[in-house]
Amino acid sequence: MAPIIELDSPTSEAVDGRHIRALTFQDVRLEYLTSTLRGLGIDAAGRDALVIGSGRGVLARGLAELGFHVVALDPSPKATALARQASEDEAVETGGTVETGGGVEGGGAVEYATAPAEDPGLAGSSFDVVFCTDTFEITDDLDGVLAHAARLLRPDGVLFYDTVNRTPVSRLIYLGAFQTLPFTRIMPRHRYAAARLRTPGEVEAALAANGLRHEGVCSFKPESVLGLVRAVIARRSGKITDAAIPAMTGFVLEPDGKPVVTYLGHARRP
Repeated sequence: MAPIIELDSPTSEAVDGRHIRALTFQDVRLEYLTSTLRGLGIDAAGRDALVIGSGRGVLARGLAELGFHVVALDPSPKATALARQASEDEAVETGGTVETGGGVEGGGAVEYATAPAEDPGLAGSSFDVVFCTDTFEITDDLDGVLAHAARLLRPDGVLFYDTVNRTPVSRLIYLGAFQTLPFTRIMPRHRYAAARLRTPGEVEAALAANGLRHEGVCSFKPESVLGLVRAVIARRSGKITDAAIPAMTGFVLEPDGKPVVTYLGHARRP
């Protein structure tokens, strides 16, 4: 029987490609962010961060562990509920308590809310860091997303993002393997489209149009493509859980590499 492909599902049997990406990208996302902030002389402790496209809150909780006070937005109410539950479960495991809004005592706090990247709200709020994840490659309105991100970013704040390049290889993986081919599909059909996969040059131009100065791009990739394929097939067949996937894929930053599939980047608000 073919597995159920469903995003933000509370059942462990469903294959949620978005959550799989969050888990496998977590280490490189945090490594890129911390190294960038270190180079800029910015200390995370006590600062405010916004995660747009937060899913089940994996990245948001990682930022909180660094010391940020985090607001985590996602367009899916189901994802928001799962994120809050994950924070509560984590608090029980560590002996902490969950604060109002979903934060955990000790380190930074996390507040979860449901809102789309194209209309995040948060009037009157501002942040030292805004991280757009699982967003650029699925929105039809990149300019609208960036306009809001720029509005929410404090002067000298840093916008981080990760996204998917538009190349023959990325199309093969994201449009083919991840959402079409029967043995490797982990995403709902039509989640990705070629027009929403954007080159670094296109992203840089969109950032500039919204008053943000692009400062860097960094490729990242799995240490072993075969390991990634094996992990996807094993997860689809129920032989492993989501938690086992990162160790099988081992994504690494490639600062001097040309982004063939996925890449991270950052920009600042002058």
